[in-house]
Amino acid sequence: MYASVNLVCPGCDAVSRVASARAHEATRCSRCRAELLPGASVSLDDPIRFQKHIISHDAPVLVSFWAPWCGPCRIMAEAFEEAARRLKWELRLAKVNTDRAGQIAERYQVQAIPTMILFHRGREVGRFQGSITAAGIARFAEDHLAAARGTPVAPQVLPIASPAL
Repeated sequence: MYASVNLVCPGCDAVSRVASARAHEATRCSRCRAELLPGASVSLDDPIRFQKHIISHDAPVLVSFWAPWCGPCRIMAEAFEEAARRLKWELRLAKVNTDRAGQIAERYQVQAIPTMILFHRGREVGRFQGSITAAGIARFAEDHLAAARGTPVAPQVLPIASPAL
């Protein structure tokens, strides 16, 4: 365990160093006073902002690539926000609108939406295409982070969202 962690503010993008023992508290940005772990997804449509959150935020960042016209993306949006509330202490959930930030999607070779990419310390550790439930999002993140750390994980089927959800 690290003595401190860097958390990027979802409001002003300042990097705050927080003692690891306090990282699971409602900590606030020293610059703008926004909550550092808000329990909601963060929009990262700006390439510079995207890179800062992916590289400087010590916790993993799960990014959903989506578009407003995409039906499966709209179905998954509620599940993604629910997962952001559930997982706020483990990872940051972020969204990239591919209509506004096509260059980010192109850089990471996103060819279908919705696509989720899990980043940890600046590198991609997992990818999932398609609509998925909040529980499936949590399981996907858990499995890929365990694999990145070298911990064996039993394979499971991810719960896929349906229009009835």
